[in-house]
Amino acid sequence: MFKVGDMSVHPKHGVGEVVAIEQKDLGGKNSSLYVLRLLDNGMKVLVPTESAERVGLRPVMQQVEAQRILDILRTPEVAVDVQPWNRRIRAYTEMLKSGLPSEIAKVLRDMYRLKFDKDLSFGERRLLDQARGLLVQELALANNVKPDSIETEIKQILTT
Repeated sequence: MFKVGDMSVHPKHGVGEVVAIEQKDLGGKNSSLYVLRLLDNGMKVLVPTESAERVGLRPVMQQVEAQRILDILRTPEVAVDVQPWNRRIRAYTEMLKSGLPSEIAKVLRDMYRLKFDKDLSFGERRLLDQARGLLVQELALANNVKPDSIETEIKQILTT
C-alpha cells in the first residue's frame, strides 16, 4: 500500500513519512512493519503492513477534500449538542478516534467556538489541541502550504 518516502496519516498520531519498511519478529512471527516518522514531533510509529488498513493508516487527503474540510469549518451548525459536558466530551472523543478528517474538523470547529462562549475544561482544551494537531499538518500538505498559513486560515474562518 505505501512505499518508502510516501506520506501517510495515522488516525491517532497524524501525518508521517514512511521512512522504512522493516521485518521484525513479533511473538514468533516474522512481520513486515511500516516505520513512520511523524512530522509533528519526529516520533517513530511502527504499523504492521498487514493491519495498516484496519489501524486506519491512509494517504494524505487531496486538495479537493482539503477544501471540503475547510467548508466544514465554515458551517454554523454544531455536531454534538448533548449535555452534560462529560457526554459531550465522550462524543467528541469518538469523533476523533474515527480518524476521519470531516469528523476531526467538526471537533475543531465546535471546540473553537465553545472557547469563545466559556473557558474550556482541561478535557475540552485537550480535544481542541488534538483536533488542531491532526488537521493542520494534513491540510498544509494537501494545499502545498506551510502549517502556519493553514493555522492562520483556520483562525480566520472560525473567528468570523
